[in-house]
Amino acid sequence: MGIFSKLFPKKNTKPEVKERDPLSIEIGDIIEYDLGDYEVVGKITYRQGNYEWISYQLLQGRDTIWLAVEMDDSLELGIYKTIALPVQKPFPKELNHEGKTYYLDEYGEARVVGEGRSRNINGRVMEYAEYYDEEEELFISLEDWGSEIEASIGYEIEDYEVKIIAGSN
Repeated sequence: MGIFSKLFPKKNTKPEVKERDPLSIEIGDIIEYDLGDYEVVGKITYRQGNYEWISYQLLQGRDTIWLAVEMDDSLELGIYKTIALPVQKPFPKELNHEGKTYYLDEYGEARVVGEGRSRNINGRVMEYAEYYDEEEELFISLEDWGSEIEASIGYEIEDYEVKIIAGSN
């Protein structure tokens, strides 16, 4: 170490980037999934009592998908896409979509915390219902936000199918 390096030590200018996992994804991160790169533009954390689950809004060009993550007995991940499905309340015991029947699995209320593009729903309480098909391979999720019921269809994926690249945040 020379005299100049003692007098003028180099500062570490690179910010430390934390390792991410599906439960710690942040707005601005990039998710690699199914040969595509998606930017995380929104995050909704749902809380029902002591239980919580997360949905990340992923954007690629104009295409939006949702990555659902929850820690039940093990880490569970799913990919969901919004669909047009007219539903009225009370939530029915069965739904039909594109020739398949879906069966009600669970329903309830959750308080949400929104970040990024989802920040406008922060603090709201919503009602939800979850359905599965006969093979338990496809799922339909309904969310009642008071003014409309949003529907999405999804399927489970394994955690190795996604790669998380930490953004600059």
